[in-house]
Amino acid sequence: MTKRRSSMRMGSWLFAAAGALLLAAPLAAAAQDAASHEVTFTKDVAPILQRSCQNCHRPDGGAPMSLVTYEEVRPWARSIKYRTGLRNEPEAMPPWYIEKDIGIQDFKNDPSLSDAEIEAIAAWVDNGAPLGDPADMPPPIEFLGADQWAIGEPDLIISSPTVEVGASDPDWWGPIGETAVGLTEDRYVAAVEQKEINDREPGTKRATVGSNFAIHHLVWSAVHDDEPSPEELVRLQQEDPDEYLRVLAEAAGQGFWPVHEVGRNADYFDPRAGQLLRAGSRLAFTSAHLHSTGSHTKTRLDIGFKFHPRGYEPEYINQPLFAGTLNIDVRGNQADQRVEALQTLQRHAKLALFEPHLHAAGVRMCLDAFYPNGLSETLSCSGYNHSWVRAYTYADHASPLIPKGTILRISGYFDTTPANRNVADGRNWSGLGHRSIDQMMINLTQGMYLSDEQFAQELAERREVLNLKGGEYVLGCPLCGDVAVEAAGQDQQ
Repeated sequence: MTKRRSSMRMGSWLFAAAGALLLAAPLAAAAQDAASHEVTFTKDVAPILQRSCQNCHRPDGGAPMSLVTYEEVRPWARSIKYRTGLRNEPEAMPPWYIEKDIGIQDFKNDPSLSDAEIEAIAAWVDNGAPLGDPADMPPPIEFLGADQWAIGEPDLIISSPTVEVGASDPDWWGPIGETAVGLTEDRYVAAVEQKEINDREPGTKRATVGSNFAIHHLVWSAVHDDEPSPEELVRLQQEDPDEYLRVLAEAAGQGFWPVHEVGRNADYFDPRAGQLLRAGSRLAFTSAHLHSTGSHTKTRLDIGFKFHPRGYEPEYINQPLFAGTLNIDVRGNQADQRVEALQTLQRHAKLALFEPHLHAAGVRMCLDAFYPNGLSETLSCSGYNHSWVRAYTYADHASPLIPKGTILRISGYFDTTPANRNVADGRNWSGLGHRSIDQMMINLTQGMYLSDEQFAQELAERREVLNLKGGEYVLGCPLCGDVAVEAAGQDQQ
């Protein structure tokens, strides 16, 4: 992870200059290497597709075509060059839209391509997309079956009620019922994965992203009969914030469970902040967005839970730290429209992931931090495609550690011109609403609020892991190298 000196303006300039020189060498070497031998499918392109593309682009995958064999890939060669060359734009492939030239770059399960890999694909296509020596072809990879899970075998699987969607039904939004959890004891959850299970007729798939699925997104929560009243929660929030947070963790329905969306990856909670699933609770599927797939479809959502060991007690409370706005004013036939939302952190926080949520007109989101010590920086920027939503989980050593008093700003960008193919008709004004043709602007960040002691401990651990010296800092941790400030803060406790 990038270290920087505390003299931000001069340090940033020197870092940028040095970074440019350091990056130039490997990129030049990669270009020379590509030029020194013919780039072929078997030797160069197939390994890239296996790592970053075939999980979706395979028989019965979520993508509209298979890219496993040379015969399958060759007709799409120019399209592959174009889509990978988009890098972080909304239609880029693979669908990982984090911008590489700004913000934190260390994420878990990152399938994105390097500059050298993008250049190799371009060189392969420009040279006629040769097959190469069949002996160079890597062995085929084994994909997870329909009954297998990325988080491993779940300890508990809960299914939503089954719903039906006609072959050409209009989009529908609403609740679809509840399912009893069936637990006889409280358990803390370490990871969650969500899968749509349907009986869509084979051979009728539309040539669109996510066309195998009838559930575009589904909001759900855990509920329990003894939840506190809204009035009691308000009182606790005002009079005893720590007790309020404890009650939120214990009260089913107040915990933050990830929204299911087409393309969403599995969620792994911070090891110190397992999510509580209570005995006797129910999963309430409160807001489903259903759309047709081209064939009559019966469908449901399966949710797999991976538990912490019995006896585990979390140090932190996992909860939403997102900012958003209801004031959205998106004009017709206009690109690069920007909407902002601001949030001031009243407590120290650790951000676990960056998850932009816009609607069809949304094309980009950035998260900026304005710190109490006067520094400011961009934590993350990414493109956005409403057809294939992504959540970006920060690597353990890169999760932003944000001091209280920081102002977080999210900026959403909208495009209602014909260049945005997700917009059906961009001529009209649009504002807030649930439909994809309406708008939202939210950062669905998960994270934890920290006490002064917990924050100091996190700083010390981060400094040790990254081997930071006094005066050094990293993106997303403005106090990591500020030993004097941290010590002064501890003296005031």
